[in-house]
Amino acid sequence: MTSARIFKGQLEGKTGEETILTYESLPRLSLIKTYNTNYQVPDSSGTATAILSGVKTKSSVVGVDDSAVREDCDSAKGAEVESVITTAAKAGKSAGIVTTTRITHASPSAVYAHSADRDWEYSAHGDCIDIASQLIDQCLYYQVVLGGGRRSFISNDTADPEYPDSWGRRTDGRDLIKEWEDKIPENMNGKYVWKKDDFDAVDPDNTDYLMGLFEYSHMQYEADRVNDTAGEPSLIEMAEKAIQILQKNNKGFVLFVEGGRIDHAHHDNHAYGALTEAVTFDNTVEKVLSMVDTKETLIIVTADHSHVNSISGDPTRGNPILGLQNDEIPLDGMPYTTIMYANGPSAAKVLKSFNVTGHRPNVTDIDTESKDYHQDALVPLEMETHGGEDVSLHADGPYSHLFYGVREQSYISHVIQYAACLSEYEDRVGCNDVTSSTGYIIHFTWLKATLTGLLVLMLNRVW
Repeated sequence: MTSARIFKGQLEGKTGEETILTYESLPRLSLIKTYNTNYQVPDSSGTATAILSGVKTKSSVVGVDDSAVREDCDSAKGAEVESVITTAAKAGKSAGIVTTTRITHASPSAVYAHSADRDWEYSAHGDCIDIASQLIDQCLYYQVVLGGGRRSFISNDTADPEYPDSWGRRTDGRDLIKEWEDKIPENMNGKYVWKKDDFDAVDPDNTDYLMGLFEYSHMQYEADRVNDTAGEPSLIEMAEKAIQILQKNNKGFVLFVEGGRIDHAHHDNHAYGALTEAVTFDNTVEKVLSMVDTKETLIIVTADHSHVNSISGDPTRGNPILGLQNDEIPLDGMPYTTIMYANGPSAAKVLKSFNVTGHRPNVTDIDTESKDYHQDALVPLEMETHGGEDVSLHADGPYSHLFYGVREQSYISHVIQYAACLSEYEDRVGCNDVTSSTGYIIHFTWLKATLTGLLVLMLNRVW
């Protein structure tokens, strides 16, 4: 978060350190403990399940409790836990999912899926149902579904429309996109899109259901989006259109928005990519705040976990955050970047340099601010790992005051349920003072607020 705020400020011509990210201006703040029930450093599916369902669980399972065992199909039966997004949808609110990852990936799948393995995106063991099929089976709960991952929805004998040399991954012959279109009721207007021109042409006022799958796998990084052959909407554009569609429901809406490619860039030791994605995410928060009234909309911005990059050395005020540390001379006389990683794939080039030259890579003449530069790492791994420290949560709106201090990640869902009068909190004091004939828009008499919207924005991931 610190590096993102400095980076954003420096893009605006400031020294950077004094910058305040949009979501940092939200009045409520809490620290969130991220561990899984079986791992000190968590994975994304377990943490997303905790955030959305209010139950901590194991690493690499999704939408199930701790009794489920990874890759054991039968163990997931009876272990299902429902996300607050789905609960709200069943109560009559409109619901949406927006992500820059595959829509079947670890975090977004926690909105709708129950699986003993996060990797069962297009096929599953035994008689379990794959994640993409689960989305289509209950698609009418989710009026907006925007992200990547077409490969999980088309058969392996069908070429991708954007990349004709790439084929679908499904082995059951199903065309889930066609099935989604067939499920839309005749009196509803549903639209499937896979390229930007068609997305831009969607009229929110005349659209009841929208599904957009803009990439074969994950969507492009923001820095590369301009080069996409079919064109892709930005995270900002997807969130904006989602709200325009969802807010038509007078019972309110729930929306999950994930800047998921921040995580992927970190896994590659790619600070430029991560920070560019993070700035786009923050700009998305700014757009969202301009579209809703926080007197009646609860907005939550958090992360599911951290990463193992650091800001180190003695860089002077205003030194480029992606640049070289500019004040201290290391004992080996070699320069180094302000941002580095504890582990990851870049450690291989460091090891090679030591083996060949006897010292670290010399980055004196390297443009470390380039979009193609990957920061050095210490421990060689195929992918950089997540971090295990607490992450921050920022909130505003009805009942956001319940976020304070250090909390378990599973606490988040319970605050949402309490604020929206869902599940076990349906009959709590204050939930029967309705202000509309629908009986669902709740007027909290002592708070003087009507909860008509809920936005859970995941800064995937804090670093």
